[in-house]
Amino acid sequence: MWESDNESLGVRRHGNGVLSSSKHGVKTDGFELRGHSWYVTTDIPSDLLVQVGDVNFHLHKYPLLSRSAKLNRLVYEAREDVHKIALGDLSGGPEAFELAAKFCYGIAVDLTAANIAALRCAAEYLEMTEDLEEGNLIFKTEAFLSYVVLSSWRDSILVLKSCEKLSPWAENLQIVRRCSESLAWKACANPKGIRWAYNGRTPKVSSPKWNEMKDSSPTRNQLAPPDWWFEDISILRIDHFVRVITAIKVKGMRFELIGAAIMHYAAKWLPGLIKGAGLGNEMSSSSTSGGSGNSSWKGGLHMIVAGTKDDPPTVQARDQRMIIESLISIIPPQKESVSCSFLLRLLRMANMLKVAPALVTELENRVGMQFEQATLADLLIPCYNKGEAMYDVDLVQRLLEHFLVQEQTESSSPRRQSSSDKHMYEGTPRSSHTNAKMRVARLVDSYLTEISRDRNLSLTKFRVLAEALPESARTCDDGLYRAIDSYLKAHPTLTEHERKKLCRVMDCQKLSMDACMHAAQNERLPLRVVVQVLFSEQVKISNALANLSLKDTGESRYQPMIPKRKTLLEATPLSFQEGWAAAKKDINTLTFELESMKAKYLELQNDMENLQRQFDKMSKPKQMSAWSSGWKKLSKLTKMTNMENRDFIGSQLPVAAEQNSRTPRRWRNSVS
Repeated sequence: MWESDNESLGVRRHGNGVLSSSKHGVKTDGFELRGHSWYVTTDIPSDLLVQVGDVNFHLHKYPLLSRSAKLNRLVYEAREDVHKIALGDLSGGPEAFELAAKFCYGIAVDLTAANIAALRCAAEYLEMTEDLEEGNLIFKTEAFLSYVVLSSWRDSILVLKSCEKLSPWAENLQIVRRCSESLAWKACANPKGIRWAYNGRTPKVSSPKWNEMKDSSPTRNQLAPPDWWFEDISILRIDHFVRVITAIKVKGMRFELIGAAIMHYAAKWLPGLIKGAGLGNEMSSSSTSGGSGNSSWKGGLHMIVAGTKDDPPTVQARDQRMIIESLISIIPPQKESVSCSFLLRLLRMANMLKVAPALVTELENRVGMQFEQATLADLLIPCYNKGEAMYDVDLVQRLLEHFLVQEQTESSSPRRQSSSDKHMYEGTPRSSHTNAKMRVARLVDSYLTEISRDRNLSLTKFRVLAEALPESARTCDDGLYRAIDSYLKAHPTLTEHERKKLCRVMDCQKLSMDACMHAAQNERLPLRVVVQVLFSEQVKISNALANLSLKDTGESRYQPMIPKRKTLLEATPLSFQEGWAAAKKDINTLTFELESMKAKYLELQNDMENLQRQFDKMSKPKQMSAWSSGWKKLSKLTKMTNMENRDFIGSQLPVAAEQNSRTPRRWRNSVS
């Protein structure tokens, strides 16, 4: 996209890019490689062996010591004559030292964006400063970085890519910071001032040959798209990508573009995170051919199928965890910066790879901010704990709680109230948060229906999630009834008490006609719930008929005021008129089906009475045998005879008393 003046000439070897030293004490035609050793093609024998890694350099002391303070110190501060020096920690390795040694011998060195960072770090390591010689290697490499690399978008990308194996020298020398700021400034520039040299296709290698792309690029008068820089910075390692995005944020880039760049990077380095996102052959080849800071970084990362939480993390799992943690930390705080689907997929991988709990909590809060945008497929996050439910219901419960807290905070904030009043004044209904709750309610009901088929799902978790939303969030409980019916079907061993407890989360008055018809014939529901459904439906039908009759009487009574009523109807919102027309159709349907509902209700009531009679019969004592009944009749007759005798004796007693009172009393004469 951005081109330097030298690139526009179509050559990579320019005046400032070829280094040579005019002063050298050994005449040579160049270096010669023999096996793993480099030799100087000269008649003067070598008097110094420099070992860098597994490569040996047979050189001469004077050209090196006159330009490197470190080598000078290592040779002259030794107590004995030194003929061998080991530089195992040289940044840039043997390739960088080869270029530095050629510079010391006065051999022309071609500076490119691919080798400038390593050569700059090697010059700093060898202390090739201006104190030893004017125009030394540090000065010339620094000039090339400042005036050539940082003015070019493509060279800055390549230098950042080469810095992946130069830590911490590239960080300490501010190479990464300067390249990141240069890229940020160019990404935030006005596209009208950018010369088009980007074809929007994935490069074949990690360090693209940008000059080859210029021939197939569109016309230079064509404006660059807003996302022209996404593909270029997505080839960077995650730590350098974070540096570039952070610098872009500081420059004031729109948060939508920053979020889109993060999603583009995640789609490339975390395959399977985004729907339909794959790396393909191009990305796999580019990632494997690119330089890396450590041996574990193998380019494109692949999806890890997680086992148990006790499994040791692999190298790729650690790399993926580092990418996810870094991406979470740089997501813009604005609500619409990234999609809710992307956040939920990132959360799924974060739980699978055991990302830091603080970052997982932050990600859950972000999902709660835009939970109404989620889909059912994104919520079906598996639970990775053994012996638990198939899906992570606790996670969805936490997301729902974050959403409700966020809605409560927004509805109670003064800014939200003032904006709501403004919308109300302008005629816009103040119901955005209510609509969001309704969408979330439908989503939760669908989620409950899906997870209800899991036999390991406990009744408590199901009820807690179903009751988490306020009653105002659901205008119709058909979805909740469908979930309850599915749970009862998948859990046939529930007791009567548990089934009643489950059905309490549903409001029978919010069921539609179809749901009521299904519930009336549903054998899995408790009998009490079926009666409540039928009763509530009958009440609704009665109210609808009463309202319809009142409406008819009102039309006949206020017949002269039809024009005013038409004006009032035109002033009402169109949605209300359509709703009233639909309501009239529903009332007619309810009137037609009223008789059948009453018949079913009476039939159900008769069944209940029959059951009650059977229960009463079973509760009575057993009937006596014929023999015992006969004796019982005889005892009754005996009792009746005794009663009659008593009555007869009672009537004769007064007569006898009268006779006794008339006869004089006889006194017994004692014999003494």
